[in-house]
Amino acid sequence: MNTENKQLESNNLKVIKDQLGYEALLNKKFNEYGTQCTDQNLKNLCTEASNTHKQNFNTLKSYLDSHQ
Repeated sequence: MNTENKQLESNNLKVIKDQLGYEALLNKKFNEYGTQCTDQNLKNLCTEASNTHKQNFNTLKSYLDSHQ
């Protein structure tokens, strides 16, 4: 593997690590929003969004772990 490919891989891993942070933050925010909602439909949407971002985080984390 040449240096250019290693650099590309390093850049991709940095992007994935950044995305992990975004997914964790969105999961936390939607979870918090859900606890504040009084409307059940909004609460359900927030819970659904929180779960989606948690799943995205777990998928990215698994991918990242498999490449280290």
